[in-house]
Amino acid sequence: MPEPTIRRDRVALNPLQWINIKADPADPGSDDLWRYADPDFRYEYPGVLAAVKEAGFPAVMMEVLSTQTLQDYGRMIADAGLALAPGYASIGLPESHDVRLEPGTAERVHWFDAVRRKAEESNTFSLTTIFLAPEVGWGPAFPRTGTAVAVGAAFDADRLDRQIQLLGEAADVLSAEGIRAGLHNHVGTWIETAPEIERVFETLPADLLGASFDIGHLVWADVDPIAMLQRHADRLIDIHIKDLDLAVAAASRATPTPYNRATDDGVFLEPGLGGIDLDAVLAALPSGFGGWIVVEVDRASMDPVASAAACWRWVEARLR
Repeated sequence: MPEPTIRRDRVALNPLQWINIKADPADPGSDDLWRYADPDFRYEYPGVLAAVKEAGFPAVMMEVLSTQTLQDYGRMIADAGLALAPGYASIGLPESHDVRLEPGTAERVHWFDAVRRKAEESNTFSLTTIFLAPEVGWGPAFPRTGTAVAVGAAFDADRLDRQIQLLGEAADVLSAEGIRAGLHNHVGTWIETAPEIERVFETLPADLLGASFDIGHLVWADVDPIAMLQRHADRLIDIHIKDLDLAVAAASRATPTPYNRATDDGVFLEPGLGGIDLDAVLAALPSGFGGWIVVEVDRASMDPVASAAACWRWVEARLR
């Protein structure tokens, strides 16, 4: 069997090494930061992109800050000498925010404004696909992040169908602008487990919503990634690749564990440093797969620069 390979022109890094960090990296109990939301990060962003390029990656996942224009972002990417890989859109359930939006109302139309923005960003940078996920929420309305991660906590079939309907509407918004959406499974959302993923695909047609799996989040939710890739090969668009500490993942399922606790315990690892057989995952991709492989480590296990370099070493050993 030939060695699993990656196309150089279809591999990118999502630079979460610099984004999802602790306020004090030396203190595991310090606050979690999400640097994209920090206005000051705009001035650090060029340095992060330069580090991605220096690590060896030819492309970075599209993430336009809310504090910059499309033109400003385009100049920044050009200055870094990077190509762009598809971005990420999400759609939440209004009821999770104590909101009720009736079909046809102005409020419901506006619920999809951020999705329209993602379509505009994608078209501006000539990207034709996008990762589409349910919202990762925080607080009392989101037990899958706050209380029990990766086990399908608080399952409700009717709520799942409402989430699927919103995903379908979001995919339709994107499709109208020429952007093909793929379902992006994410631990902590209302579409987390294998039965929930399968329910999406049973409900929404392949020409509306493809599959853009996160391999690490499949494994964390105890889903066989190879079986999932093979079962939905006809839908497959792009994928996210990461590795996991399988013992931490299993412990988080065995005992109710918040998402951030598992993250702090080190569930996320750079490719090749955890227990997922990522070469088998690559080998399971459909023959002639031409989608993007976006490498991401939701929380780096080392210094961000060292983490990006470790990710590239893993990729480089598998370049076609």
